[in-house]
Amino acid sequence: MSHDADKLIRQLSLVAFLMAERRPVTARDVKSNVEGYSEMSDEAFARRYYADRSELTSLGVPLRSQRDEFTGEELYTLLSEQYFLPPLELTDDELAALQTSLYLLEGKFAYAEPFRLALQNLALGRPGFNEPPTATAVRVEVLDPDYTPETPGRLGKLEAAISKQRTVRFEYWSISHDKLSERIVNPFGLLSDNGLWYVIGFDLERQAMRTFRVSRIRSDIRFATRKERDFRIPLDFDIDEYRGRAPWQIGALVGEARIRVGRETAWWVERAFGGAGHLDDGVFTTAFSSLGQLAAWVLRQDGRAIPLEPPALREEVSAALRLVEERHSSAPLEPAPERDEVPGDAQAVDHSSGPVAPERFALLQALLAHLLTACGEENETEIPASEIVESLRIPLEDLEEHLSMLNLVNFGGGCYTVYAELDGDTVRIDKELFGDTFRASPRLTPLEARAIRLALEFVGPMIAADAHTPLERVRGKLEETFGQFELLQTPEPQVRPAEEDLIARLAEGIRLRELVELEYLKEGDEEASRRLTEPYALERKLPFWYVHTWDRTTGGERSFRLDRMRSAKLTGENFEQRPGFEPRGLLHARQARVWYSPKVARWRLERGGARELVDGAALAETAVGSPEWLAGEILSHLGEAIVLEPGDLRALMATRAHELAVAFAASR
Repeated sequence: MSHDADKLIRQLSLVAFLMAERRPVTARDVKSNVEGYSEMSDEAFARRYYADRSELTSLGVPLRSQRDEFTGEELYTLLSEQYFLPPLELTDDELAALQTSLYLLEGKFAYAEPFRLALQNLALGRPGFNEPPTATAVRVEVLDPDYTPETPGRLGKLEAAISKQRTVRFEYWSISHDKLSERIVNPFGLLSDNGLWYVIGFDLERQAMRTFRVSRIRSDIRFATRKERDFRIPLDFDIDEYRGRAPWQIGALVGEARIRVGRETAWWVERAFGGAGHLDDGVFTTAFSSLGQLAAWVLRQDGRAIPLEPPALREEVSAALRLVEERHSSAPLEPAPERDEVPGDAQAVDHSSGPVAPERFALLQALLAHLLTACGEENETEIPASEIVESLRIPLEDLEEHLSMLNLVNFGGGCYTVYAELDGDTVRIDKELFGDTFRASPRLTPLEARAIRLALEFVGPMIAADAHTPLERVRGKLEETFGQFELLQTPEPQVRPAEEDLIARLAEGIRLRELVELEYLKEGDEEASRRLTEPYALERKLPFWYVHTWDRTTGGERSFRLDRMRSAKLTGENFEQRPGFEPRGLLHARQARVWYSPKVARWRLERGGARELVDGAALAETAVGSPEWLAGEILSHLGEAIVLEPGDLRALMATRAHELAVAFAASR
């Protein structure tokens, strides 16, 4: 057996012994009776036993200790209510909706495996969990633009480092300085924010807290020492402080700005950026760390936001408009040749494969419960090996090893729970002396709890719509199972009630083939417009939700972003699906050829779909859903993005920049 296998057997045996004894035991009792400890010296036992207790606690198995008032010895217990899931009253609809969410996230969700294991525990003994996904899964597509084949491996290593509180080292590309350097970091937490993954931790070289975008890590992630633990996560660390920050508020705040927004725009600003400032009589007041980022946001609003203070913000915006107009009024520049990729250019690949894996301890816990549940009231049974392979995602070639490890649990203490063997395509199961004690579902580990929270974050509104239950109620039921964990490194799911309500109505419209009237604020428009739509499909393209429709008001295929949707109303009027019509967002959009200067090219290249030029600039073919969208996109780059063609869109950029410059000057 490997060192890791020995540790797993030791820890599972410790749990089995404490649960079977049902009384406080001493360290001497543990050393004498638990498999793996008896051959150790007293010094080695003290060290290993402390490490095992600490790791079990981090896995959600809290061992309690108290001092014997007569002997002074430390006594240890593990209560069943701390080990097993409490009664969980999920309805069949709610459980089916959670299963659908797993189907939606399959292949795009790095935490799919711990999420699957958590759902398996929640559904243990309940029929129907592995039924085909509901119709919701067909109606929704989930896209994670920041997901790459390397993402799961990196997240898995960072999860392990955070759980074990181990220092890591890696090569990191600082995009603002275009510099690659080694970082040595105590990682405190992982965060998915606006569709991007970040690790937050203490940079030992810089002696300061830092936020690292996971996709900018350019090497394998390695432990920096051989210690079992390098640091402790500070008790006052709160990962929620690092999420949801507006782009102009990342870093130390240096000032405050006042920006006037139109009456019909104010509700959207309040919904999207209410946490970044406050609105008062049409004026948005917000603190900022970067004047350039705030100016970019103002210009992206294409006239719906007018800078008032400070003067430096007004000047930044005015200078950018002059540059946009000048660069779009002169003859189009001739881009440099494209850069040939040379060996070593591609970012280093983290060789870990597969999604974030559930802890093997948790997997063995789930396997034990699954085997004992299959026995039920009987002392023995047989089940197809494929059932375990499909349910718990244990590779068939590894199944025999997993079963052997369970057979060895507490070999020395006699607290047997199960004996199982693989016989061809069948698993034969004998329930042992303490089998009934472990037949219930174990509590979720913190990793499984994080997986559920992330799933709620990614597709929570669809879970609520499919379960016909408010998301808050589903979340409340789930968090009863893991609320006792200290998940400081796991942000609370953030789902706006307005978003949940919109998705519920649109999902209903899609299901019933019912027309939906939208009140929608299009980019570049001063006021929201009403659209009568035939809704066909929902899409979660992180960080936004979209609905793809046939818009009867304008007579064509249209996609609408839900954060710009003020309301959605079911009309009660049904529609027939258009033959052969499958909306695809910007499939039929015009294409614009856009040049990005070396000053901003790195950020555009990182988004994908652009080509690097030999002078450090970038060139992209951009799908244009509307001229208003393109205007906001180009203006937000403060003159460092230029439309080369088509000519009419190029001329429009010059005209729009001039109009805005005049309007802003008049507003002073």
